[in-house]
Amino acid sequence: MPTHDLKDLAALVRAGTPLILIETPEEPRAVELFRGLLAELFRPLYRWTITTGLVRLDMDLEQEERGGSDASSALRAMAGHTQRGLYLLLDFHPYLGYASHQRQLRELMQAENGVQHTIVMVGGKIELPPELESRAVRFSLRLPDEKALRKMVRDELLAYAREHGGKRVVVDPGAEVALVRNIKGLSMVDAQRIVRQLIFDDGVLDASDLPRLGKLKFELLNKGGTLQYEPDTTKFSDVAGLRKLKRWVEQRGAGLRGEPLPPGLDSPRGILLLGVQGCGKSLAAKAVAGGFGVPLLRLDFGALYNKYHGETERNLRESLASAEQLSPCVVWIDEIEKGLASSTSDDGVSKRVLGTFLTWMAEHKSGVFLVATANAIDQLPPELLRKGRFDEIFFVDLPKPDVREAVLGLHLKRRKVDVNGWDFAPLIEASEGFSGAEIEQAVVSALYAAHGAGEPMDAKHVLQEMQLTKPLSVLMAEQVNALREWASTRTVAAD
Repeated sequence: MPTHDLKDLAALVRAGTPLILIETPEEPRAVELFRGLLAELFRPLYRWTITTGLVRLDMDLEQEERGGSDASSALRAMAGHTQRGLYLLLDFHPYLGYASHQRQLRELMQAENGVQHTIVMVGGKIELPPELESRAVRFSLRLPDEKALRKMVRDELLAYAREHGGKRVVVDPGAEVALVRNIKGLSMVDAQRIVRQLIFDDGVLDASDLPRLGKLKFELLNKGGTLQYEPDTTKFSDVAGLRKLKRWVEQRGAGLRGEPLPPGLDSPRGILLLGVQGCGKSLAAKAVAGGFGVPLLRLDFGALYNKYHGETERNLRESLASAEQLSPCVVWIDEIEKGLASSTSDDGVSKRVLGTFLTWMAEHKSGVFLVATANAIDQLPPELLRKGRFDEIFFVDLPKPDVREAVLGLHLKRRKVDVNGWDFAPLIEASEGFSGAEIEQAVVSALYAAHGAGEPMDAKHVLQEMQLTKPLSVLMAEQVNALREWASTRTVAAD
């Protein structure tokens, strides 16, 4: 039992706090916490539920108080007690919809009977009338630390052995350490539920359980639906080029995963990937999560916006709070300029969203790494680009000849095309100015052309498709050249 919780609660009770609110799904833990105060406070302890009424908990045997079975009679019984007591009222707040109950509770809080009781309401979510809320103090139970979580995992391993005739779980020590690190930030009940699913599924706890752990944790915490879990991250080996970005991520992976860092170094916080459309920024974002070895979440700015005043900012805050609970993780915002572009016709919503987002970027301390991608630098707010917002701004340019060859090879291999005897030189030359997406589309079109002609796929089919294609760098040459020129002195080349 956390000693800090005991100490803080004892201080609130001694200070004469009339009403304490504890929002938690772990009722038994809250009750046991107050049992732990008995030796220090020497007060009678009562628990009330609508099914059992008032029950005294500080005796050798639990004793039911007659007349406390419903909310009104329980409040009357409490008012009749002449000794200061601690009263744990479980799921009591719905009954405060009655004016008579509110009046009874206010009289108890004001000690109109001459006795100052301490009333503690425990529930999943507690909402009080304003006149009661002003007298209440909200208290949050501390989440279990790593020591408590390690003990819980060990207990679950033993439980599996007991239920399977002594058969022990096959445990990878590294996976066990990663498991404890990833369930930190959850309540004990939620953490235990996830651990049991992973262990009892196959009797094995190894690295293959970690992706499923991320998905289970996401499903548990993402209540608003504005975050999307991306199960298919990418290995950097499947991404052509981006050599400087890959090296940058490799150097900082330990910090995001919570491993010890040398003094003076902070965990990485985020990067902005700016570049020409189709050059692999989204793929790079997925590869960053794969390179760090953590789950990837996608934040959809479009789903945040709500017509009611203040709801959009609240949706953003809740989404970011969920991401912090899911840490360590990568949060990916695709085409961030579309979500944060200033507008004079939205009653200031965009500015408030930007302010909320910038505040979070500056203040959050959790293991959440932000990867934002953008195509149009002129649409990004200047506040977002100032030094210190992102750890680095990388520019993903049109691929160089060696990268184009690697991209072409990856897409041909993925489609099981036999390239034995191919001459790649004409293809590399013909794809000058192509983005990675345009090279991929040339391969797809060539496959269709070969299939339609009843011929095996050959380099000539790809070359013909490339010669028929006008890449974006030609169609929108002015915009692409302006972007490349801007980035040449203001960003770090990803390749």
